Amino acid sequence: MPGDIETMTTNGHHDMPTTKPLPPQTGTTAQAAAAAHQTNGTTKPTSVLHANLNSPPPKIVSAQGNYLTTSTGTQIFDATGGAAVSCLGHNHPHVKKAIIDQLDTVEYTYSPFFTTDTSEKLAERLTKSTDGQMSKAFIVSSGSEAIEAALKLARQYFVEKGEPQRTRFIAREQSYHGNTLGALGVGGHKARRKIYEPLLNENVSFVSPPYPYRGMRDGESEEAYAQRLGEELEAEFQRVGPGNVCAFVAETMSGLTLGAVPPPKTYLSTMKSICTKHGALLILDEVMSGMGRTGTLHAWTQDSVVPHLQTVAKGLGAGYQPIGALLVHRDVVDVLSKGTGSFVHSQTYQGHPVACAAACAVQEVVEREGLMENVRALAPVLEKLLRERLGGHKNVGNIRGRGFMWGIELVADKPTKTPFPASKKLAATIHATGLRPEYGISLLPGGGVADGIDGDVIMLAPAYNITREDVEVIVERTARVVEGVLGG
Repeated sequence: MPGDIETMTTNGHHDMPTTKPLPPQTGTTAQAAAAAHQTNGTTKPTSVLHANLNSPPPKIVSAQGNYLTTSTGTQIFDATGGAAVSCLGHNHPHVKKAIIDQLDTVEYTYSPFFTTDTSEKLAERLTKSTDGQMSKAFIVSSGSEAIEAALKLARQYFVEKGEPQRTRFIAREQSYHGNTLGALGVGGHKARRKIYEPLLNENVSFVSPPYPYRGMRDGESEEAYAQRLGEELEAEFQRVGPGNVCAFVAETMSGLTLGAVPPPKTYLSTMKSICTKHGALLILDEVMSGMGRTGTLHAWTQDSVVPHLQTVAKGLGAGYQPIGALLVHRDVVDVLSKGTGSFVHSQTYQGHPVACAAACAVQEVVEREGLMENVRALAPVLEKLLRERLGGHKNVGNIRGRGFMWGIELVADKPTKTPFPASKKLAATIHATGLRPEYGISLLPGGGVADGIDGDVIMLAPAYNITREDVEVIVERTARVVEGVLGG
């Protein structure tokens, strides 16, 4: 409730949160914002094409640390950083200063014509963070753009190698790689693809995702499960012709459309070995799971598997500017360097100086304040409290995750794992309920996790600089929302 929401203070880290009573917001700013959003007691018409045309979302008038304040004065703990984006929380002074300093230097250049210190600095930081395995970075404005660039580069790589027949991609069911047509085409989420299906590429096929909760057999080890999934991938290579495949595209750790599922042991190494056997590339999508979200800067390092192409975005710039990047393995770069010496692709805002400055500042904070260590230290606490508080709930089927990326799968019947039907819109209802003043928490809702249509998950993806007290607040409020919607 507004009277017991935490406020932000400084306690060693920039804008680190501590629990401290905060009185309900009654200042003129909140009152004016609320009044501006209301006309004769009704919401003003909006010119924004919102996701729901008949029900605009709450208007946020300020953000500080982990808290968002709406136009009606409600304060909401942002337990997901939006869509797993705001990894430093909101209004961080170091990042704001970097943006202003860059605006005072150069605000924009067209990357095919010019380069800047900030884009060079960010690219160097990214490649060095992989120990030089990925030797080039192509900096864009979103995760979808990074995936589009990856698909194009994979194709160009094989054309330059003299293998132009490689036009196919293999991806995973219930996956998500972005909403542009190329990215949506390699995504396997049925509901998101449905109305656009006639527009999507037909050169993509799908295999089962790693989903132990629903896919692993009784008594089967993770390694055996990974081997079985590898056999399915091998069969798909054979079906479409091994020499026709450009790449296998996969999220290193599944995002919202499956619900924060870590890869089983040996899964990634098994998939890469099959790609290597057939001369195809491995593209790992770390738009959500990368840049520290799972406890290491690159999620693939936890499984000791180096991709040929890697995409990052959300945690790269923490939401302070739109930014994403494609990281390219040195072997791929070498083929292009010895061939045309170019990449046949560009974006108007690639390498945007202000976005690069913001991302550099975000990564400086992550490094300087030891935030990867904080994620790794508090992740077991978050897991333990979630399992203690919600593991026994009759509708909580599975709790899974890694680092600060956790999914809670909700089921209608726990013993049979029967999902709620999509028509119930359970996850969306839980999200909307959490925004109410008596709960004050933003949760990330996902649907279709069971089969692409039915099945609900809520995800948590808090800022990397939260405290143990914040973890306790997140778990307690999440549990109260679940109980408020589904009963105790």
